[in-house]
Amino acid sequence: MRGKRIFLFSKIAAAGALLLLALSSLAPASEREKTDRAAAPADPIAANGARMLAEGRHTFRDDTFGDQVFWSRILGIHEALKQVSPRTALAVGLKVDAEALPPGLLAQLKSGGPATVASHGKAVDLDDPAVTAALLRLNAVVGVRGFFNQDGTLRSAGITCALCHSTVDDSVAPGIGKRLDGWANRDLNVGAIVNLAPNLQPVASLLGVDEPTVRTVLKSWGPGRFDAELFLDGKAFRPDGKTAATLIPPAFGLAGVDGHTFTGWGSVTYWNAFVANLEMHGQGRFWDPRLNDPVKFPIAARNGFGDIQSEHDLITPKLAALQFYQLAIPAPAPPPGSFNAAAAARGKVVFSEAGCAKCHVPPLYTEPGWNRHTPEEIGIDSFQADRSPDGHYRTTPLKGLWAHSKGGYYHDGRFATLRDVVNHYDGHFDLRLSEQKKRDLIEFLKSL
Repeated sequence: MRGKRIFLFSKIAAAGALLLLALSSLAPASEREKTDRAAAPADPIAANGARMLAEGRHTFRDDTFGDQVFWSRILGIHEALKQVSPRTALAVGLKVDAEALPPGLLAQLKSGGPATVASHGKAVDLDDPAVTAALLRLNAVVGVRGFFNQDGTLRSAGITCALCHSTVDDSVAPGIGKRLDGWANRDLNVGAIVNLAPNLQPVASLLGVDEPTVRTVLKSWGPGRFDAELFLDGKAFRPDGKTAATLIPPAFGLAGVDGHTFTGWGSVTYWNAFVANLEMHGQGRFWDPRLNDPVKFPIAARNGFGDIQSEHDLITPKLAALQFYQLAIPAPAPPPGSFNAAAAARGKVVFSEAGCAKCHVPPLYTEPGWNRHTPEEIGIDSFQADRSPDGHYRTTPLKGLWAHSKGGYYHDGRFATLRDVVNHYDGHFDLRLSEQKKRDLIEFLKSL
């Protein structure tokens, strides 16, 4: 009996301790507890996401990864920029961020009157190269960073991700407006800009040709095009004699999408590392043993591009936040009135019934998973696919298609209109779509 009583008292004591513990959690917190709670973020994941978003945006817009060493110290492009007027810069597709401009200058540009810089009160001549230097000093030229000496002269210049993958909304004037991150700059004439560099001999030596040949190749690209594989395989032209350069792709709407490029080299972060090291010529680390293939990638293999090890890595620590920011960029919605809503609704049914959704799976509008196809599957030649490691083309995500229609469709712009694209697949897959269904399908594509 005594043992049972002790056991009963023990149970009561334990229950009392639990009750006191529960009541203590309801008591007012001490000052130290309040401070500790305030110091810790309410949601550490959300806090980390906000930090990475801010860091990634900064990297995307402003980080050269040290590539000014290549563009200026080696090629000397900053010397050419000293002679480039704003009018010429706009003509080759460079864009100006209106939000970086002083109020006085912005107001005058909006009014179309004589532009003045508020801090100096001087008239701005858009044919004066000194104004270009002033815009670079304001960090107002999208994707181009200027670095200046103490006396105000331009010491060097580098490029950022935004050069090719941002544009502006032209809200102030053509080429001047609010940034549109992730949009493909199909006005940008990369070849013409690089051709300004006074010394392209290092590029010629890399490719094993003379400097005039390099300049001829660059001139062949035209607006909105770039050849990312040229430094790997040296193929400047397609078998039909046209440029091997492909259209600059958008960098929006890529969340959930596996392949980042037209030929699916890798994910978003893979391509960021590839471009930052091998195309922008920044300073970092890069590893891809596929580039050691001396047959497919003779230039890359000869120069060790499959294993880049710079003394200072200015790229790798920024890849995570850069990827986070890019995946957060949504595909832009089409402007109101840009498509027929009733026809688009009918076109959505056609899209499904014709089998388009088998590859362009909603809502990603590409395959979830490994989204690649052989050239034979999609009914085109293999030239560009053969320049990639595995010889495939990626299923292009269709959201925001309207925002990168300039220059045509497909990787090389071979189809000038959506009608051309629809006709190609109608013939290749023997769909036998009626004229009405084709029109409706086109309106649906415009609505994405």
